[in-house]
Amino acid sequence: MKKVVSTSQAPKAIGPYSQAVEANGILFISGQIPLDPLTGKIVEGGITEQTEQVMKNIGAILNEAGYSFKDVVKSTCLLSDMDNFAPMNAVYGKYYPENPPARAAYAVVKLPLGVLVEIETMASH
Repeated sequence: MKKVVSTSQAPKAIGPYSQAVEANGILFISGQIPLDPLTGKIVEGGITEQTEQVMKNIGAILNEAGYSFKDVVKSTCLLSDMDNFAPMNAVYGKYYPENPPARAAYAVVKLPLGVLVEIETMASH
């Protein structure tokens, strides 16, 4: 059975998708970009600030669904430039100090709204 998860503590979907969907004990969080849920605008700053906001958005969705970062089993990180990998990784790593999830990271041609980073996440109880 599929359950749609939504919270006002993370940005509203900007297309025909859900913030997250839970099915069979797995939470699938759509790619999060660095939108501030209060203003609806991209956070100011560079890759560090953008990654921090993305992780806050992921955390809000995890929390709404009854999960935590400890439950994350897989992430996919999309970057506008692989030169941003190290600073993104520094922020990302703070959220997974032990037993980090499996992960892939890619540079892509362009991300929504011209952001520098988007991260998709899966968690399981």
